[in-house]
Amino acid sequence: MEALRADTLAEAERTSDESAPVELDQSRVGRLSRMDAMQQQAMAKAQKERRGLLLKRIEGAFQRMDAGNYGQCVKCGVAIDEQRMEFDPTAFFCPACAEKAKR
Repeated sequence: MEALRADTLAEAERTSDESAPVELDQSRVGRLSRMDAMQQQAMAKAQKERRGLLLKRIEGAFQRMDAGNYGQCVKCGVAIDEQRMEFDPTAFFCPACAEKAKR
């Protein structure tokens, strides 16, 4: 979990300048280049949001570890399957509650 947090923070640091505002000076950058830059910027913003969500999930997992209820569903209290926790160590719902939350 520590490694996942460190990797996510390092990736955020490496890509921090990708979401910088796009320069609109037509004399320096062509229309298609600006459109491409704007698309890259939108993708970088979406990736930044996903990283932020992952960091929140990681911090939540650490809080559940400290509270002694890591690996238990936060809604119903049932133990989350070990394979699910290996696949997603930040999981906080059992499959049944996760399915209900989707609806």
